[in-house]
Amino acid sequence: MYAIVPAGGVGSRLWPLSRRTSPKFLLDLEGHGRTMLQTTLDRLAGVSDGIVVVTGESHAAAVTAQLDGVRAEVVAEPSPRDSMAAIGLAAAILHERHGDVVVGSFAADHAIAHPAAFHAAARTAERIAAEGYVVTIGIAPTAPSSAYGYIEAGAPLAAPLEGRAVERFEEKPEPSTAAAYLASGRYLWNAGMFVVRTSVLLDVLAELHPELHAGLLAIAQAWDTDAREESLAQHWGTLPRMVIDRAVAEPVAARGGVAVVPAEMGWSDIGDFEALAELEPRPARLAVDAPGTYARATRPVVVVGVPGAVVVETEDAILVTTRERAQDVRLAVDALDGDLEGLR
Repeated sequence: MYAIVPAGGVGSRLWPLSRRTSPKFLLDLEGHGRTMLQTTLDRLAGVSDGIVVVTGESHAAAVTAQLDGVRAEVVAEPSPRDSMAAIGLAAAILHERHGDVVVGSFAADHAIAHPAAFHAAARTAERIAAEGYVVTIGIAPTAPSSAYGYIEAGAPLAAPLEGRAVERFEEKPEPSTAAAYLASGRYLWNAGMFVVRTSVLLDVLAELHPELHAGLLAIAQAWDTDAREESLAQHWGTLPRMVIDRAVAEPVAARGGVAVVPAEMGWSDIGDFEALAELEPRPARLAVDAPGTYARATRPVVVVGVPGAVVVETEDAILVTTRERAQDVRLAVDALDGDLEGLR
């Protein structure tokens, strides 16, 4: 299997830690001395024959500097076109070079506490993908979270394949719906991990999104030639923007072509400060009647009477919110303008 690592996005719900110039995949959020990207590459080295990191041109140098001896290629996007174009380009390049191979897409900024469980799930997904399925790795939910999308798992696959058919994908649900999903035992969190043969992926794109397929193929065919930059300039900006879930996973699941491998691996997408506080608790120096407080600052933080408070300090900004409102931090980032524009 070849690993594809999309390294994009701003991580605006983790502002002011994560910024446009230093997004969360370039940060050491877990306090292990390794960035999220480096931890991801370390984890993938054990289950891949090669790694392709797809990132924006503005982050390509920083990503390259963090490879730290890991054998990986950096593919720089001229502009953001969402996950399908990023993953599709890497898959098309690998298909041009190696023929029909299995590829797995794994985000650059997710935390996994149990790498061995991830490795086992990835190898199972690879075996299923080799049989022509689009495969996703579903996370066994630990709470009725509204922060994640869900996968409804159906019947087991025919032996000897160890997985289940996917009935459908669901967007982030309301809390009551999420609780019903958890109680049913049929639903898994969608972690956005996809494993598939390159020929299967490209055939689906050719059928459902011919404009995207044609552009990706043209760029991939020129990638290892002197015409790379010319082809990128000609085709990249014309590619439709879409995410892989909507472009491939949902329509293929509707016709029975998607399988899921359930896994318990201590996964987190560290999507906001609620998730980060669960992963790496940092209580305030003094918290009075303020249980669950999270503080990340260079000076002492004292919180009185604000349960679940979040206080985050950087050199140029201070964020104060609550864990309950952690998803709304992005709204503040969207509102930054004028003199505060530089804080984004």
